[in-house]
Amino acid sequence: MADTILELNDVKTHFPIYKGFILRKKAGTVRAVDGVSLKIRKGEVVGLVGESGCGKSTLARTILQLVPTTAGAVILGGRNLSSLSARELAEARKGLQMVFQDPYASLNPRMTVFDTLAEPLRVHGVCPAAEAPGRVASLMEKVGLAPRFMQKYPHEFSGGQRQRIAIARALALSPAVIIADEPVSALDVSIQAQILNLLAELVREMGLTLVFIAHDLSVVKHISDRVAVMYLGKIVELGDASTVIERPQHPYTRALVSAIPTPNPDIERSRRRIVLPGDPPSPIHPPAGCTFHPRCPYVQERCKLAFPPLVHHDGREVACIRVGEI
Repeated sequence: MADTILELNDVKTHFPIYKGFILRKKAGTVRAVDGVSLKIRKGEVVGLVGESGCGKSTLARTILQLVPTTAGAVILGGRNLSSLSARELAEARKGLQMVFQDPYASLNPRMTVFDTLAEPLRVHGVCPAAEAPGRVASLMEKVGLAPRFMQKYPHEFSGGQRQRIAIARALALSPAVIIADEPVSALDVSIQAQILNLLAELVREMGLTLVFIAHDLSVVKHISDRVAVMYLGKIVELGDASTVIERPQHPYTRALVSAIPTPNPDIERSRRRIVLPGDPPSPIHPPAGCTFHPRCPYVQERCKLAFPPLVHHDGREVACIRVGEI
């Protein structure tokens, strides 16, 4: 993949658990991300899906180095972010930006829109102070906001408008990669469509590379080129969005796809929902072998021996030793 812009090589993010106040003792480890390898091409939109607690947001923060990697490498444009000094990492972060789930929580309520959008320009010395108003006005127009609102505060905007401000802030430094962590889940359905269309339009016009995290597979299919399905810190299926969602191969992906509602009531009544037994295992004590085997309807004894590697099958990669049999 000669045009790879972001590469993850066996990335692991573990959090130690300690007990005691005076004599602290390590009691365990949370394996939030446990060996993720992924290559993302320039201009590509990759959707990241899975249940709550599967490690999606932790992986996003690890890519940004907001959370340090325990092992593995995060490579952006040929540079290993995991090995950079604090000053080098601050410079490299110009190429990585994030749009958070809750736009009200991610915006400083004491800063106007102008201050919010001009701050990254000032911190990184992108343009002289005299040019900042023009740059801020251009960013606001790019996300569909009138520049005359630049002196207003976040509480004076609706949820959708606040998310547009957050997207404009992410665009301010012309990053190589933007990570959107469930950017529409806190918005009304009608506003969700507007934000999704805005992101899709920006990807087309600016050639952005986007990592899109979401729970809703129908939303992911709408905007993504490829989809990576995560379960308990690992990728279990990876491939083209239409291929993965229309013909899922991993049992976990099949269960997720079966939960997508259909607007046609006749079809919805005849569909069979795959209900997985139990809850996801704890990332502190993951099961041996395939981490999905305690909930898998197709489990065999050999599934409990080792976690299966991603193997190519039917136009995608699947981490299941029974792929092709089921």
